[in-house]
Amino acid sequence: MLRLIRQCSLFLLAQSAAWCVGAAESGQPNLVLILADDLGLGDVGVYGSKLVDTPNIDALARSGVRFSQAYVSHPVCSPSRAGLITGRYQQRHGWEFNPARRDLHQGMDLSQQTLADALKKQGYATGLVGKWHLGQAGNFHPLSRGFDEYYGVLGGGSQYVEESDEEVVYALNGEPGPRSDYNAIYRGREKITETQYLTDAFTREALSFIDRHAESPFFLYLSHIAPHTPLQTTAGYLDRYGHVQDMPSRVYAAMVSALDDSVGAVVQKLRELDQLENTLIAFVSDNGCAGYIGNACSNLGFAGFKRFHQEGGIRVPFILSWPARLKGGQQYTDPIISLDLYSTFTAAAGDMIATEDSVNLLPFLTESAAGRPHDYLYWRSGPTQVIRGPRWKMIRYKKSSFDDGDLDATGRLPPPDGGWDESTPNGELVLLYDLLSDPSERINRADAEAGIVSDLQSRLDQWLLELPPVDQAIFPAIRSTLTDVDGHTVQLIF
Repeated sequence: MLRLIRQCSLFLLAQSAAWCVGAAESGQPNLVLILADDLGLGDVGVYGSKLVDTPNIDALARSGVRFSQAYVSHPVCSPSRAGLITGRYQQRHGWEFNPARRDLHQGMDLSQQTLADALKKQGYATGLVGKWHLGQAGNFHPLSRGFDEYYGVLGGGSQYVEESDEEVVYALNGEPGPRSDYNAIYRGREKITETQYLTDAFTREALSFIDRHAESPFFLYLSHIAPHTPLQTTAGYLDRYGHVQDMPSRVYAAMVSALDDSVGAVVQKLRELDQLENTLIAFVSDNGCAGYIGNACSNLGFAGFKRFHQEGGIRVPFILSWPARLKGGQQYTDPIISLDLYSTFTAAAGDMIATEDSVNLLPFLTESAAGRPHDYLYWRSGPTQVIRGPRWKMIRYKKSSFDDGDLDATGRLPPPDGGWDESTPNGELVLLYDLLSDPSERINRADAEAGIVSDLQSRLDQWLLELPPVDQAIFPAIRSTLTDVDGHTVQLIF
């Protein structure tokens, strides 16, 4: 069946117009966004994993473009997802911090147009399978935010299985057990019981969505919770790593293998339906891997983990594949950010929507656009402020007088009434890194390069003026922990 063909909007940027025409001439492509949860850069073979085998993700990269300096807009799950789905820095619309189970009756600003909203207006069938984490009730539900179909977890995560049997192995952060109301599985707005291993269940539902919409353009957002804790897997996946002695590492690797199998199954289904050539697939993680699971995951030697604004927390695996349009085997080295998927996907669909933060990447991948997509990228999470340019990156962390004795059983600081504010009574730690010569952020150059610090601070200040104040965030910051950086104890607020 012929696909719906749409004409380009007159307001398209010149650099994107050729791509819009191309999409219109050939029919709208399918769009698939596969999001991993807490997947480290070093946990993917094509990025350098020495432990985890990811043949399907690696093949996806070979068929398209692998980005070596890809970022997300926040180092924890929910704010990162809010930026991705709106194409805007999430601080602009108040989703600055992790909701921390406060999203049962509140959610992401209803005035924000989601990627699903935009694509639905372009004639796409829209489906979300997996984790949402941007609001559960009423108008905050995925079915009220542009998605025609929903199957998955509305909250921040879930048990991968509810009942333990001989096929289930667990290693960390909890045995299989009943799901609470917060992490229940939903089909649409109805809570259901799911008996299959959750990564496999999400794959099953994704393949069903593709099958049912093969004759019309569709947008599938496959939002896995793997390999987020709890670390749980089945014997079949675990057996692939019998040579790994450390059990958390073994289970984590098995969980990533399940995720990789999911990518392979989606690609194979598209191939069977003769839709692979005309499908734009994005694969990305929502943040870096979690340091609190020990050495089970890898950020490829970059400093920091999930929760940190150093590279290990915000630099992620990122792949685009579109066989009909993008030359395979590319590596793109200029900095890009997950926000760019918004304009990239809408441009591929034929009617690009440019936000103040999202850039259509397609012209840069075909050399029809000169320069780089972004001159500067920015981050804010309460008192933590960051800017990164082509070479230099500056971080401002809040110094802390707390110590490990102040942490609770979860490894966090109990928040004050009203949450953590942006004050820095003990001062700030200013970090400046030359990412060209020191991508692992080992040498702080702030004292030696005062002029660069001043220039970056001026640019950062201009961006901060565009944002609403921290105290206007939808949820105040209640999650926080401590870490040592450059000989100082700093407070990470997320």
